[in-house]
Amino acid sequence: MKTTHHIGRSNRAPRFATILLIALAVGVAISTFAAAGSAAPRAAVHTWTIHYTAHNGSDRLAAVMLPAWYGPAKNPPLPVIISPHGRNGTGLSNTKYFGDLPALGTFAVISPDGMGRRLGRKSYAYEGQIDDLAKMPEIAENALSWLHLDRTRIYAIGSSMGGHETLMLVARYPKLLAGAAALDSVTNLIRRYTQLPTGELQAAMRTEVGGTPAQTPAAYTARSPLAFAATIARAGVPLQIWWSTKDKIVVDQKHQSGTLFRTLRELGPTAPLSGYIGRWPHSKEMKADQLLPIVLEELGLIDSTTTKLPATVTRVSVPVADV
Repeated sequence: MKTTHHIGRSNRAPRFATILLIALAVGVAISTFAAAGSAAPRAAVHTWTIHYTAHNGSDRLAAVMLPAWYGPAKNPPLPVIISPHGRNGTGLSNTKYFGDLPALGTFAVISPDGMGRRLGRKSYAYEGQIDDLAKMPEIAENALSWLHLDRTRIYAIGSSMGGHETLMLVARYPKLLAGAAALDSVTNLIRRYTQLPTGELQAAMRTEVGGTPAQTPAAYTARSPLAFAATIARAGVPLQIWWSTKDKIVVDQKHQSGTLFRTLRELGPTAPLSGYIGRWPHSKEMKADQLLPIVLEELGLIDSTTTKLPATVTRVSVPVADV
């Protein structure tokens, strides 16, 4: 269970913002105390909505999840997960995947609304969006003056388009991250364009990228993790790649996540890389009550989990043929 707070634009006077935040924290404490003894459960996490200025100057929102006990009076440095959302999602909707896990593992999650070259919810790993993702820890600390993040423990986790952008964050900012997990991701955007199920989705991708793959192949390649495989393999970032052979959204995962996994292992035989192959519906595994705890345990963000891999999911560290 969680509660949500909204913080105004970050260009407000810092002193006023600090007073407001302390007042909110006191109000939460009072309401929690008043509820003691009642049937209502206490929130395990709080989510703060903050404003940030995207690469193109537009005002965007980001959701910051914190353990409920964390605030101005008690604020040790926290590990932090940068979590980009999937296509058509928002930062706030993406935080729901994490449930109460930030309280279990004592970490923060930052999930921005994002901004592509032209589109907000279909950013498709645009370079400016990846730059914004890399700045999220600093943006969050500036917006919440009492927030302290451990810059040596910054992680990235995302599913679908969020996994795609997680991989590009590893490629472009390898020294930023202590670990990453990409689930159900696109890795070859040219191939993805040809497999989109509707003309409307293809039109949106053309708008965002700047044309068709035939017209602007370099623009599609610049957003394709597979084209950065050598960089990712050399990065030394512990990386998990999850994909489903039954994915009905990002179809042909054998030639998306599967191909990237095989290529990375060939380029880096000893790289800290693991793959998870199963038959789940698209993005279902990235939920607090599904397999997300296993992702977090491997990254060292929770000590242990009672969640076990089902028999239909296989963890691999070397390439597997035909998947």
